[in-house]
Amino acid sequence: MGTTYRCWTLPKAGSFQKLTLTTRSIPSSLEPTQVRIRVKAIGLNFADVFAITGLYSATPSGAFTPGLEFAGEVIECGAEVSHLKPGDRVMGLTRFGAFSELVDVAENQCSLLPEGWSWSQGAAFLVQALTAWYALYELGNLKPGQQVLVHSAAGGVGLQALNMISRAKANPIVCVGNQQKLDWLKEQGYSDGLLRDQQHFRRELDRVLDGRPLHLVLDGIGGVIQRHSFDALAPTGRLVTFGAAQYTPGKNKPRWLKTLWLYLTRPRYDALSMISDNKSVCGFNLIWLWQHIELFQQMFEQLEQMSLPAPLVSAEYDFEQMPAALQWLRSGQSIGKVVVTVPDEFSV
Repeated sequence: MGTTYRCWTLPKAGSFQKLTLTTRSIPSSLEPTQVRIRVKAIGLNFADVFAITGLYSATPSGAFTPGLEFAGEVIECGAEVSHLKPGDRVMGLTRFGAFSELVDVAENQCSLLPEGWSWSQGAAFLVQALTAWYALYELGNLKPGQQVLVHSAAGGVGLQALNMISRAKANPIVCVGNQQKLDWLKEQGYSDGLLRDQQHFRRELDRVLDGRPLHLVLDGIGGVIQRHSFDALAPTGRLVTFGAAQYTPGKNKPRWLKTLWLYLTRPRYDALSMISDNKSVCGFNLIWLWQHIELFQQMFEQLEQMSLPAPLVSAEYDFEQMPAALQWLRSGQSIGKVVVTVPDEFSV
């Protein structure tokens, strides 16, 4: 191993064009509770797109390295680390910093890679699975027999949610942005589905429901579609929102006028009306949960007990192709997860 490593950095959030591949010295020391990971793969998320362009509330105010999840090999352990050792294959989370050949993270932010999983599959799992689990079980109170509408169902979170809904013996209804994704999901066995079409969405949703009550909605889109989804909920129904993909920036930076218009016309929910209609809206941002260690560990344990299948990785890019990988994710055309793979050796 050399004395330097590479990472993608920004001097300040605001534009994809500011993202630069930088060389840094490997730190000489490691915190007692931390492990040092040689990163093998990096999972990309819409939160990365929003953080880079300055639209994510948790984005650091100054220079930073983006990235929330990774998979790699433990190469060094702090003095108080007790459950991991050098050579372990792990997947992990970090509050930014994953767009790198090397990461130092707390031991409790890592989990052993399941037997037979590739580095890319490990890097594609935790953010999506934890998001789906928290939305469905902690907030959504998922029960057998319920009808559950999943927006962006062909994405990373959506596919994990579909696995969990099916295992809970509930009935998933998929919603996606184009016919190709809808056809693909039907091939996977999800027969109840519709397109994300503002003009016809509510009518199509009623057709798919065919008189069945809608109990739960998972939404990472926002806007008109979210409002129609909420209105379609049956009494005691819940809408869980964890993103706002309708604000996705342009190729290089946010489209501020469009973003402002979408913000001003966003759905608003009245508490008194929710009492009268017996419906709920819940929202969360996964990154803010990381400061609650006990809850975080409970979520890790629940995922391990579920023994979920390896996630679908539909696109892999080389480390040097990070900007292109982010643009493919931003386009909304990908199915499953977009992953960036990292070379075996650090730069020297």
